[in-house]
Amino acid sequence: MTDTAAVEVLADVHRGVGRILLNRPKALNALTTDMVAAIDRVLAEWEHTPLSAVVLASTSTKAFCAGGDIRTIREHSLAGDAEASERFFASEYRLNARIAEYPVPVVSLIDGVCMGGGLGLSVHGSFRVVTESAVLAMPETGIGFFPDVGASYFLPRLPGAIGMYLGLTGHRLDAADALYTGLATHFVPRDGLDAVADALADNAGDPVDVVLNRLAGRSPVAESGLAKVRGDLDRAFGAATVGEIEKRLRHLDTPWAAAALVALESASPQSLEITHALLARGRQRTLRECLGAELALTRTTIRTPDFLEGVRAALVDKDRTPDWQRASLGERTLPS
Repeated sequence: MTDTAAVEVLADVHRGVGRILLNRPKALNALTTDMVAAIDRVLAEWEHTPLSAVVLASTSTKAFCAGGDIRTIREHSLAGDAEASERFFASEYRLNARIAEYPVPVVSLIDGVCMGGGLGLSVHGSFRVVTESAVLAMPETGIGFFPDVGASYFLPRLPGAIGMYLGLTGHRLDAADALYTGLATHFVPRDGLDAVADALADNAGDPVDVVLNRLAGRSPVAESGLAKVRGDLDRAFGAATVGEIEKRLRHLDTPWAAAALVALESASPQSLEITHALLARGRQRTLRECLGAELALTRTTIRTPDFLEGVRAALVDKDRTPDWQRASLGERTLPS
């Protein structure tokens, strides 16, 4: 573990509960290759340690994890350093698979922003706890990329067409939406998060689900906003093509449909097509097959003009006005 990673990823075992804290607050815990490797190494070591659970959390109240350090990936692409990018994505996806197959429950405490790679860290684990401040999203189509970290596995398995909606639009979910979709499993108020690890240690003989339910306290909100538009959402985003989705949204003529159209129109056309094809195929793939397909796709996508332009507009110059390529896509661009 590098000196930097040792500071940015804190880990210990306390009374039979492993605790991993992301500690890069100024970058909203955006994951570097070293951070990913450090988390993976800790989890590998703990597989030989008697644990009742592993808790994954953040030292910051602003973010659980804002995603991968995609700005650095762009720098690798501009420098022609494909090996560095490959190392990051391969390490990240290997960690995603380890979390999914981990021998004891992994409990993620999501307080604040959780996007992209943050969902990769949390959603593959057994339990995802959200607070009233949680914000979850897969916003990759807005930066010329595609939902990765196993999203082509977990998004198609959400109810109805919700996964396609989230993957294409990058819609941000609050705690109620996260619970409704199943991306989150439990709600615990922010002021109760610090008690989770101790409660798991105090009640090591009880199911984790039962322990988390005891800590739940009040409900985050009365109803999920996505639940209210679920019928229209399924009708529109269940369409066979991106073009048909847009057509159905225009036909609905509702505020929700108008907002969804704006999101699609502001995203990279290339990313929308890639994402639709990837999620459509993902339903019949295993997680490891999905991760493999995503890794292959990163090799070409991060060299495209839309990726370089999207990250520039969102994270480098921050002008939020990307100039997307509008040319039609060849079939070879899409995931097979």
